[in-house]
Amino acid sequence: MNLSARRVRAIFVKDYKEFSRNYALSILLVFPLVFAVIFRAAGASLPGAIGFLLNISFVTLTSFVQACLIAEEKERNTLRSLMMTPATRLDVLIGKSALVGVMSVVVLAISLAIFGYEPASWWAFVVANLLSIILYIAAGTICGLYSKTLLDASLTILPVALIFSGAPWGAYVAEDYPIFRVLDYMPSSQLVHLLNVPHTGYAWTDLFTPLLFIFAWTVVLTVAALALYQRRLKDE
Repeated sequence: MNLSARRVRAIFVKDYKEFSRNYALSILLVFPLVFAVIFRAAGASLPGAIGFLLNISFVTLTSFVQACLIAEEKERNTLRSLMMTPATRLDVLIGKSALVGVMSVVVLAISLAIFGYEPASWWAFVVANLLSIILYIAAGTICGLYSKTLLDASLTILPVALIFSGAPWGAYVAEDYPIFRVLDYMPSSQLVHLLNVPHTGYAWTDLFTPLLFIFAWTVVLTVAALALYQRRLKDE
């Protein structure tokens, strides 16, 4: 399966033009910046505020926009045509994910600069966020492939928003309801654990354990997205 930079770039440019004309989606770029300004002005506690900012941004920006871009292709009956072009499966998926990935990196970097966050380990923080972006792109791809219209995408993303964004809050009820302890293994919860690592006196396992869980989730969801895309290629 050959990967063509030219075809990936063409898909990227196509999605960029469509995204720039869709003001309902473009406005989502502002939300993380607004949250960063509000939290900084309110003097919110760093780990909790940053955890909320990152996790909600991954859902509302990364996953939701990705789901809408794919659902829009299906709504206009162009996804099947795109699948039938010389572009390979990787060309299409990488091309349609590149725009969301670039936007997520840029917007979150600006948001963190506004907030003024300083992690305990920059390399672990960067790796965790890059893995999370890939993870949420894969989740958005799955939601988009299960959607037929933009409205469907808005509904299918709700479980992702509820489970992934709400997982870190499960710790507050886990003592009374032990079943909620499983939420601690979600990537959003592990990201919060990484953010809570102190600047001094931490062990390497404090960094590697959350990264390992996030990496495992990223692999699982990416493989699932690839498999579902291949299935849609045969079913469409």
